Amino acid sequence: MACNLSKGYAIPCKDITGGISAIYMCNAGSIDTITYASDEISDMIGTIEIFKYELNNSANAMTTTLTSSKESGTTFYSTSLAVTMPKLSKEQTAELKLISYGRPSIIVVDRNDNAFLLGTVNGCSLESATIQTGGAFGDMSGIVLEFLSEEVSAPDFINGAIAANPLAGMSSATVTVTQGTNS
Repeated sequence: MACNLSKGYAIPCKDITGGISAIYMCNAGSIDTITYASDEISDMIGTIEIFKYELNNSANAMTTTLTSSKESGTTFYSTSLAVTMPKLSKEQTAELKLISYGRPSIIVVDRNDNAFLLGTVNGCSLESATIQTGGAFGDMSGIVLEFLSEEVSAPDFINGAIAANPLAGMSSATVTVTQGTNS
């Protein structure tokens, strides 16, 4: 593997926004094969059902941290994903239980219409979930989820993603998008 630098960095235009608009979860093992071209996912093989979770507030964040050790010669990426889902329901807490047992892959769509795949090889782990309801009328009543993904590379960009289906560009995959509900 070549370790030589290949590019510089110029200050870009201020034409982007922060934040996450939606996440999509799929069960571990539903993506059979991933093909890469130009440092992004260009195709997938598999019958993939993705479950959409719409997000509408600024309490959602994805942070990737690279950890490299000269002592052990290792490098890996840890990505934490914080998701806030307002409005408690028994259906939501039942689904939370299933999420906590599995290791789903998660697609994060940001407010710039970029789509990233977390848990490509090792899946994502639900590290904590806080079910809360505040004391004041304006306090949140809902669930805060904290996921962790640890991989040998940063979350991959997905080519051909569109707002309605972040896997629309995956011509070799059969994709079903299951929309979220209000319960």
